Amino acid sequence: MSGPTAHTAHTAHTAHTAHTTHTATGGDALAVRVSGLRKVFGDRAVLDGIDLTVRRGEFVALLGPSGTGKTTLLRILAGLDGATTGTVLVPPVRTVVFQEPRLIPSKRALANVVIGQGRSARAKGLEALEEVGLGGHARAWPATLSGGEAQRVALARALVREPELLLLDEPFAALDALTRITMQELIAELCARHRPAVVLVTHDVEEAILLADRIIVLRDGAFATDLAVDLARPRDRGGARFVGLRHRLLADLGVDVTAGAAR
Repeated sequence: MSGPTAHTAHTAHTAHTAHTTHTATGGDALAVRVSGLRKVFGDRAVLDGIDLTVRRGEFVALLGPSGTGKTTLLRILAGLDGATTGTVLVPPVRTVVFQEPRLIPSKRALANVVIGQGRSARAKGLEALEEVGLGGHARAWPATLSGGEAQRVALARALVREPELLLLDEPFAALDALTRITMQELIAELCARHRPAVVLVTHDVEEAILLADRIIVLRDGAFATDLAVDLARPRDRGGARFVGLRHRLLADLGVDVTAGAAR
């Protein structure tokens, strides 16, 4: 296994320059190590002194109001943005599934899955499509796919690369409620099978509880909550402990759940 990639941003006058190195970890159980991460836009620190570790095979969900830095943190982990200061160590093989499938309209489903992988990846691409329930859609054009099917293709494209770190940026937000439940079940099954480290950005508290081993609430550029989800799988949305955790997280997000109950 290759070592992680370390993105280190130095002092403020070199804030927008990220240096990339490779560091061997051997049997290190951590997939992600972030230390002292700050990200500043103008005079505002969107992320301010973040420390984060994610174990290999661990599923972490990031919650928080809009503008609290969830997607910014995910983009830094993906290498799409640089830190202002701090150190970020991530595996070299990492993939991202965004809210939009981002398929190339002129390429069929299989070609979208294996894009950039070469013709030798065709068999693995077919296998990935089969895994997401689209084994019969290899030659389908993106325009003929439903929203859920298109997002399945995007998921197959991420998994075919066998990532050590899978980053999910609200991947189900644009789907209808029933399709969203189906996709949540699918991602839980696939992550349990492939065991990448996973970081999910979501606004959906129930989704976070259903999927994650650990939930982090971001507020004002820092972690307000970082807790393990100690619930057996599959998880019952109506169970007392599930409901109690949902209330706890909503309160941490600044939602007055007692007011809602009173109405």
